[in-house]
Amino acid sequence: MAMQSKKNKVLLRIQDEKQYFPIKKTSFREEQKYVKANDGISLDIYEGETLGLVGESGCGKSTFGRTILQLYPQTHGEILYEKDGEMLNLKEQPPKRMRELRRDLQLIFQDPYSSLNPRMTAGQIIGEGLTAHGVYKKGDPALRDYVMEVMKKCGLDSYMFSRYPHQFSGGQRQRIGIARSLALKPRFVVCDEAVSALDVSIQSQILNLLSDLKEQEHLTYLFITHDLSVVKYISDRIGVMYLGNLVEIAPTEELFVRTLHPYTNALLSAIPTTDVYEKKRERILLEGDIPSPVNPPTGCKFHTRCYQCQEKCKQEVPELEDKGNGHLVACHYPLKA
Repeated sequence: MAMQSKKNKVLLRIQDEKQYFPIKKTSFREEQKYVKANDGISLDIYEGETLGLVGESGCGKSTFGRTILQLYPQTHGEILYEKDGEMLNLKEQPPKRMRELRRDLQLIFQDPYSSLNPRMTAGQIIGEGLTAHGVYKKGDPALRDYVMEVMKKCGLDSYMFSRYPHQFSGGQRQRIGIARSLALKPRFVVCDEAVSALDVSIQSQILNLLSDLKEQEHLTYLFITHDLSVVKYISDRIGVMYLGNLVEIAPTEELFVRTLHPYTNALLSAIPTTDVYEKKRERILLEGDIPSPVNPPTGCKFHTRCYQCQEKCKQEVPELEDKGNGHLVACHYPLKA
């Protein structure tokens, strides 16, 4: 279990972030519609913590991670990054400055098969960012030495330096992806479903590697996943997303012991357990389909599937409220602990 973050310093501050993707119109007169992937997210990410982000497929988790990195320029809101004591608005940075900041902000991709260039060796893949940012020149012996050092930290042997991606297993490929991201010595890393494509036995190895590297390199993670068992193991805090909104944020232990949002409670009830002594959580089956992100429901977006829905839920959008111990929930009728 990850240690609780000291939360002594805000590294990233996200304020009312929205990410809308336009849908192609079929006629000139048709009204422009948007997929509301992120619909008003406000969140602080603290230096040195691992923030887990969970939710069903299509709820906007990956979009949120990529928007923070400015791979998608946000439709609305601010993403502020702390650099040398100053909070920088990433959207307002000129391209040259943003390129410099990308050394600090890295991404580990979900699929270890499609995210590596099949025509490049492991050494070239890991060293590409270093040469692109001018840390080393191509062909510099010091570059090879440094890449070898990074590979060793990530559990890759030196003889793998000249091998191509097709010669590696899925777990080894993901280690190459991790090494590529960490070679530039970033401060913040988005792990986008970094273990979901791997066998369960390999998942634990990669999670332990990420935890060890976090301590050694003083990293901050946004760990995106749909697996609650994984996020419980690695995260200091957990945020739960539903249809483009954060519905609950809490320290890991707090979330599992004192669940406040009905959606989070339904997610946790689906975790299989083999521990006969563990407190049994009644299985909650959510009825109906996830609403469309193009035309989301009014009021609380979860009200169409919520087993506690009241009339107020259909009309008013709930705000994230602090319920103590850093536990925030967006619900008009939160569960009683």
